[in-house]
Amino acid sequence: MLYELISWLNKLYSPPGFGAFDFITTRTAFAAATALVISLIIGKKIIIWLQRLQLKEVIREDLGLQGHLSKADTPTMGGVIIILATVIPALLWMRMDSIYTWLIVFVVIVLGGVGFIDDYIKTVKRDKSGLHGWFKVFGQVVTGIVLGSFLYFWPAFEEFNTITTVPFLKEVHIDYALLFPGFGWLIYIAVVVFIITAVSNAANLTDGLDGLLSGTSAIAGIILGIFAYVSGRVDFSSFLNIMYLPGTGELTIFTASLVGACMGFLWYNSYPASVFMGDTGSLAIGGALGAVALMIHKELLLPMICGIFLVEALSVIIQTSWFKYTRWKYGEGRRVFLMSPIHHHFEKQGWPESKIVVRFWIVAILLGILSLLTLKLR
Repeated sequence: MLYELISWLNKLYSPPGFGAFDFITTRTAFAAATALVISLIIGKKIIIWLQRLQLKEVIREDLGLQGHLSKADTPTMGGVIIILATVIPALLWMRMDSIYTWLIVFVVIVLGGVGFIDDYIKTVKRDKSGLHGWFKVFGQVVTGIVLGSFLYFWPAFEEFNTITTVPFLKEVHIDYALLFPGFGWLIYIAVVVFIITAVSNAANLTDGLDGLLSGTSAIAGIILGIFAYVSGRVDFSSFLNIMYLPGTGELTIFTASLVGACMGFLWYNSYPASVFMGDTGSLAIGGALGAVALMIHKELLLPMICGIFLVEALSVIIQTSWFKYTRWKYGEGRRVFLMSPIHHHFEKQGWPESKIVVRFWIVAILLGILSLLTLKLR
């Protein structure tokens, strides 16, 4: 909206410097700065508001993590900070006539709403189980269906809607429509639903230590923003020999907003945390990252870009599956890890929480660099 106003003023009066806002890089920088300032300013106010309402984190005493018991008085639902600090700058600096703007804002708000309901049930209704799992999945599936339908049927996407890039292979693409001819739309929408559900749930599992999810999400957002920028430019996409996707540069502005919001939230969420994001933030962040990857046709890179999320989710799947199998076969469930998700395994081994978080950040940075290398290593 602000960009539209500046553009109108520039055409009418041509004030010095206003022409710079036609460049995506300028708006990206302003979006990141706006998000950071908003999250820092409203963050403290929202934390005080959450404390006043006594919306505190529900800590399970049976986990056996003594260090977490002291967090019982820490307010949760801080994901509201991230959502506001992401959506407001995105709407201010992205183009209002871009379909990407409305699709990504839709994903953040809807999944943030699902997470908010879950947090509300846990904190206000004092029901530790929160929103029933099936209702949560229903919200994720509906979000995926709406997003997938637009990405498939919107006329501007017709030329490349079902095509995705294969990492490390030059000029090799997968066309989902060719997997089951005649049912291309159904296959593609199913893929979108799976990715939105998987990444948002994986992000939710990652949100278990102070600063872990906000830090790794910021790193993933930076990487996806770079991909969105080069994919949306004819010159860069031609030089790198990647798929040219008109308009995806606007998603760079969104990812900058998300990164700025996460960094501002990290000010309050770093160890020892003053606030937790809860499902309100984790589902919105995971869904947003998955949606951006789908829009720039880089979803096959998500296991690297969001590698920490993947490892966290796999640790839970392995632990649960092995426990059920051994209980069926031997009558007693056995574990692969001391505890899952895997960050709790390292806690059980005696690693300090802050050390686990920083080391996971380092791994996320390395995976991000490897993801960027796929632009040339093919």
